Amino acid sequence: MSISRRQFLEWSVTSAGAITVLGCAGSQSPPTERGAGAGAGAGSEAIEPAASEGAAAAAGQASGKRLLILGGTGFLGPHVVEHALTRGYEITLFNRGKTNPHLFPGLEKLRGDRDGDLAALRGRSWDAVLDTSGYVPRIVRASAELLSEAVAHYVFISTVSVYADHSQVGMTEEHPVATIEDETNEDVRTHYGALKALCERAVEDAMPGRVANIRPGLIVGPRDPTDRFSYWPVRIARGGEVLAPGTGRDPVQVIDVRDLAAWIVQVVEARVLGVYNAIGPVDGMPMQAMLSACKEGVGGDARFTWVDSDFLTENQVSPWQDMPAWIPATGEYAGFGRVDVSRAVAAGLTFRPMAETARATLEWFKTLPEERQGALRAGLSREREAEVLAAWHARQGG
Repeated sequence: MSISRRQFLEWSVTSAGAITVLGCAGSQSPPTERGAGAGAGAGSEAIEPAASEGAAAAAGQASGKRLLILGGTGFLGPHVVEHALTRGYEITLFNRGKTNPHLFPGLEKLRGDRDGDLAALRGRSWDAVLDTSGYVPRIVRASAELLSEAVAHYVFISTVSVYADHSQVGMTEEHPVATIEDETNEDVRTHYGALKALCERAVEDAMPGRVANIRPGLIVGPRDPTDRFSYWPVRIARGGEVLAPGTGRDPVQVIDVRDLAAWIVQVVEARVLGVYNAIGPVDGMPMQAMLSACKEGVGGDARFTWVDSDFLTENQVSPWQDMPAWIPATGEYAGFGRVDVSRAVAAGLTFRPMAETARATLEWFKTLPEERQGALRAGLSREREAEVLAAWHARQGG
């Protein structure tokens, strides 16, 4: 199955990248597909803070740990907030107040817009800043330069999509990043990876030697508004014959948002510096292992029918979008799902069992309104899946 780099980047900006910051209201509005389905609408689903917020925030008042988060109310942000509160942090959120403004009523909230209205940040200081909402180098540079005298440590959430070439197995942080001829171009959908790489450079230029650039891949788990992983536990829990892509041997890497959030707080506490791939598990996992773990986590009688990737291409079933988390590990994507994460692991990143991630994702998904549960934003519809499976069985002679 062939997939162009442009297709991959377009899908990534509303998955790996966008879920990092979806709806965080930091000011930069990422490109969306299906209208609001993967953008503002996706990020506006109800999210409730941890019950311990008040006590933890009170502890933070006396701790001296002051963390500024640019965004903080989308997908990754709330998980970081909740974990940081349990660690005694005093947290300030800077955003536009448009996504989940009800969250964390006990925290300080500064209103503004990263694209031109940073006034609320002036004259203040924090121990560290977490930037979950940076897409455009010009805008990231403005925030970093303003905060260079206000914080000691800048943690920027980037993406593994920064790499220029995914054909190599075991890509490390030293692998060349994507470039763009016109560095003033701000077309995030087309140049997502290259612009993220330029954002990394902008932060390092503004605060040399004080930056941690974290490069996640597909972030998954409770509150994921994109369904780029949720499709699988939801579909498997429904049971019956499940269309599964390829041979089952293609490697997959994802990161549970709770593991990523906990590690980000570790990075802040230890003032970790440098660049880190943040995705797991360490050696990747075969697609078959991921789906089996999902079944272990959610139960049920699902049975997998593995469908040849060429047949999926013939029937216009796309990797990543129609078959979430999966891309055939061939050609220019031979290294996809096998990114080297040893540096982050050495710095404390850990991974919970995939079955636990699947179970928690399904439990959260069941709390959503019925109409939302009936409208998955990724994966195949029931009708389309049945159609492709019928065609596959006909091809196989029944």
